[in-house]
Amino acid sequence: MAGPPPEGEPAPLDGALPASAAIGSAERAFGIYLHVPFCAVRCGYCDFNTYTATELGGGASQAAYAGTSVQELAFAAGVLNRAGVAERPVSTVFIGGGTPTLLPSSDLALLIGGVRDSFGLKPGAEVTVEANPDSVTPESLGALAAAGVTRVSFGMQSQVRHVLAVLDRTHDPKRIPDVVRWAREAGLSVSLDLIYGTPGESLADWRSSLEAALACEPDHLSAYALVVEDGTRLAARVRRGEVKAPDDDDEADKYELADELISAAGLTWYEVSNWARTPEDACQHNLAYWRGDDWWGVGPGAHSHVGGVRWWNVRHPSAYAARIDAGQSPAQGREVLDAEARQLEEVLLRSRLREGLPLKDAGLHGDPGVILSEVLADGLVQTEPAGQGIVVLTRRGRLLADAVVRALLP
Repeated sequence: MAGPPPEGEPAPLDGALPASAAIGSAERAFGIYLHVPFCAVRCGYCDFNTYTATELGGGASQAAYAGTSVQELAFAAGVLNRAGVAERPVSTVFIGGGTPTLLPSSDLALLIGGVRDSFGLKPGAEVTVEANPDSVTPESLGALAAAGVTRVSFGMQSQVRHVLAVLDRTHDPKRIPDVVRWAREAGLSVSLDLIYGTPGESLADWRSSLEAALACEPDHLSAYALVVEDGTRLAARVRRGEVKAPDDDDEADKYELADELISAAGLTWYEVSNWARTPEDACQHNLAYWRGDDWWGVGPGAHSHVGGVRWWNVRHPSAYAARIDAGQSPAQGREVLDAEARQLEEVLLRSRLREGLPLKDAGLHGDPGVILSEVLADGLVQTEPAGQGIVVLTRRGRLLADAVVRALLP
């Protein structure tokens, strides 16, 4: 959802998919992403497709939004059926944003019900809702659990007030232990999201945030390096010299500290920026992205992928609602990936995972033994299990993941 979409080719108004999308679909997991584009305040670092207005006209309003999205779910089921894509119950649902919990819990329940009605939910399906710490109550979290939510991901970002101020985050950091407790009382699994590298954040500040997050004993923790995206308010502040741009060395030090403390607390990395207490606590929805499975993205600006066909919806909520009301696909453009592009993507994504990348499937440009020797000598990867040719990034390799990919590809 971040940044402008790729150019691609025009997407058909009926949403029709090429026959290639159905090939092998029965063996792939299927997930649903539901984008809620509303925020109370637009954070200065964020370039996601979000809007702060509570009324954007017609079906674009917050009040009408859930109903409009449910219509897209029904449209999606028809498209996939006509394309011959295997009917599969949904394995994972991720409601992201924006701030999904700005919508009433009843609307989020309506969205989950729409998934059930159009596709069915696999027994034990993971259903995640993103939330700001100041947008939930014990009652709302209980209502989400009753609606079928299994997991909540809180945007903590930092424990330090001056860091939150630079990020334009408005929640009280003292509220984090409370919302985690409320979520647990509702029976929900808890993930906390952190950002490091914010201008003005010291290593001690970052340690404080990590320790505060770990004191809550989350089931899952994400730690992302701040990226200053073009077009954001933060980018303008950096350009004007009001704040300094993030420093690569500083961010590397902070990543190493994060991995050290998080690992010591009993969580294990399973993707470069993500740690989980048990394998079951890993975000299954995101793993499906990294493994190249299928998903349909609902909402303005949402991206979808089915069998090597990728498409993205129109970005403005009003344009999105108009398309849905007309019974048309909301897709603005799409691209059909050829075999080479799909292989490239597999290397880019699977190499980031703790489960590793099998060298025999990577389509390397040279002798696998020579290439493996080079990255092993640089201390960027290890092979697990020994002799099986599965490449796993070391901690240093995680810092230089792009360099590893460049070594593996033509």
